[in-house]
Amino acid sequence: MIGSKSLFAQTDFYHVDTIHEIKLYFYEADWDHVLDSLYVDGMKERTLCSIQIDGVLYDNVGIRYKGFSSVSINRTKNPFNIKLDYIINGQNHQGIDKLKLGNVIQDPSFVREVLTYEIARKYMPASKANFANVYINDTLWGLYTSIEAVNKDFVSKHFGSRNNAFFKCDPENLDLYGENANLGNSPGTDSSDYYTLYDMESDNGWTQLYNLIDTLNNHPEDIQQILNVDRTLWMHALNYTLVNFDSYIGYSQNYYLYQDDNGRFNPVIWDLNMSFASFRLADASEFYDGFTIQEAFTLDPLTHYNSFSVYERPLLRNLLENDRNRRMYIAHIRTIVEENITNQEYENRAIDIRANIDTSVQNDTNKFYSYQDFIDNLDNTVSDLIDYPGITELMENREQYLSTYPGFQGAPDIDSIQHLPEPVFLYDDLYITAKIENASSVYLFYRFSSNGVFQEVEMLDNGLLNDGASGDGTYGGMILVNGNTIQYYIYAENDSAGRFSPERAAYEFYTIQSQIQPGDLVINELGANNTMIPDQDGEYEDWIELYNPGLSDISTSGLFLSDNSNIPAKWPLPDVIIPADGYLVIWADEDSQQNGYHANFRLSSLGEEVILAYGDSTIIDSVSFGVQTANASYGRYPNGIGDFTALIPTIGANNDYADVDEKFVENQFSCFPNPFGNRIVIKHQLSKKSTLELIDISGRLLMRQSILKDETSIVLNTSSLAKGVYFIKLYNTDYIESIKIIKTQ
Repeated sequence: MIGSKSLFAQTDFYHVDTIHEIKLYFYEADWDHVLDSLYVDGMKERTLCSIQIDGVLYDNVGIRYKGFSSVSINRTKNPFNIKLDYIINGQNHQGIDKLKLGNVIQDPSFVREVLTYEIARKYMPASKANFANVYINDTLWGLYTSIEAVNKDFVSKHFGSRNNAFFKCDPENLDLYGENANLGNSPGTDSSDYYTLYDMESDNGWTQLYNLIDTLNNHPEDIQQILNVDRTLWMHALNYTLVNFDSYIGYSQNYYLYQDDNGRFNPVIWDLNMSFASFRLADASEFYDGFTIQEAFTLDPLTHYNSFSVYERPLLRNLLENDRNRRMYIAHIRTIVEENITNQEYENRAIDIRANIDTSVQNDTNKFYSYQDFIDNLDNTVSDLIDYPGITELMENREQYLSTYPGFQGAPDIDSIQHLPEPVFLYDDLYITAKIENASSVYLFYRFSSNGVFQEVEMLDNGLLNDGASGDGTYGGMILVNGNTIQYYIYAENDSAGRFSPERAAYEFYTIQSQIQPGDLVINELGANNTMIPDQDGEYEDWIELYNPGLSDISTSGLFLSDNSNIPAKWPLPDVIIPADGYLVIWADEDSQQNGYHANFRLSSLGEEVILAYGDSTIIDSVSFGVQTANASYGRYPNGIGDFTALIPTIGANNDYADVDEKFVENQFSCFPNPFGNRIVIKHQLSKKSTLELIDISGRLLMRQSILKDETSIVLNTSSLAKGVYFIKLYNTDYIESIKIIKTQ
């Protein structure tokens, strides 16, 4: 099974075949002068207008021009940046609060930007894009591209977080003969030296950005720790294959950087309206003063390795100095060529897009090129201020050149991928094998969560890894299963070429869903008579809390919740990663239209059952309960492992923090959280002075202290302890008990 972040649900608003109707109503009669003035001032301020999107009206939205070279105060048709929640907090259209509308300048074909984004989304997080007929005060202004904004919503969708360091890499003043946002370190050693070259989209992050710049330039051998190198190679591969030079490989601009939760910066491609060699002014190397259409056919994708850099491009040169990175990079170019150009997929898509917008282009009286230019430019060069190559003319020559490029041919073949055992359980030794020809080195990359970093292990043909006989061409690799979702891909190379399986790795990958067993994931607490805890919409609904008590992340993919043992697969859980010592809360309210996780059943306050199971009815955990008291929950005490009892609700948190009615408590002492990190709390109910001991798994005494009978809560600083298993022992003359505890960080 192949998995990918490209499988996220797509918003219909940006469906490529949709042409929206967007009507702008300005409050000022001289609105064009106001927008021109704001652009000339360069402060990115906005004026107000109303907007009607496909018949839905929104007032008091903020609007300004978008972009740099595509804007001119002497033009009628300028691009727009529209912020729907500029004045009215939370105002949005289908979840979208910002519109980016391009005026389709520098592209007689009208399809370059939308087509390039569609290709890019196969290999990396990239914006969705389509078209809109834009009206101003009910007058048709023309056909625009509509591009999904790269903002906090975008990075949240693709990286699972939104508040980390986030930069738009565009200089305030573009230097046509300079370094711009190249991630070079020549501006200085203080982060403030870079303020004019990068636009911070987050609340902070300059220190992290400078650390990236310093590492890239001075310690490139360590760059994997703070940069998603594979994602960067994909961006370069797309730019060079499709000759998109209004980017890092040209003037070093038009990309974003977002630092994920693993501390790695991820580039995000942006502004693709001049792809397919519409922009040919600079490449910072041999053609630093521009290049012709004929020269575009044979642009060397390793220019900054094979030749010189007039203006430093460390994000190219310093990565491509690494032999394996170069082979991976050419492998990515091969994939783009074979999946889009050789099979003419790009041409078929361009024809479809062109047919869809044909009438709108004819009706656009403010377009920059003639209708005949629009028809011609798919296949033929159109001459205006510059020559715009025909897209097929360019790509046919580009494919011919790249297909004979060193490293394009002669790559290993990867086939017959298998794994053992079957099924797979947590903590198993998992063997992955593949038949591989013409390889000198083979690597298995794996991880256990969608937002994790792929780890690497070498695959060998030695007969010791369930790979058959030594030297038989079957390679094996072994990993310890430390999560119930295993995502992996294989990379093989020889002295000249490399190949991935799947070809779109690491953006796509193979997935193995391991089985969890009773105790790996538990129903930890529920509220069946809730009048105290509201959901995100302020409604007081029933709820169920799942808890992962183990040391590994657990995915809920393939799991079901039910309130009926005869139908254990009643509601499929969404694919959510529950981290070790983590919780997931599901509202049992039959309201799937609300945000969050809402099951298709309710709980009865008179008592019933809750079941966690696989689709084949294999039960992982279940609980039956009787009549429930209002504002009390029913949960495990101690947390995760104890029997169910009445609790003060601790929804999404450790039950050991609950104010438990003493008549339900049998344990004399408890430890929480468990597993623990840098601190652990011990609570007891002993009536006399006692002794507390901390013991490691070998039986070695690490700490002993006396505790008074009134000292019912003790906090231990455990930051100096290594990860592993320990025991807390509590005893006096009348009592002795030990609890196993596990440190995970």
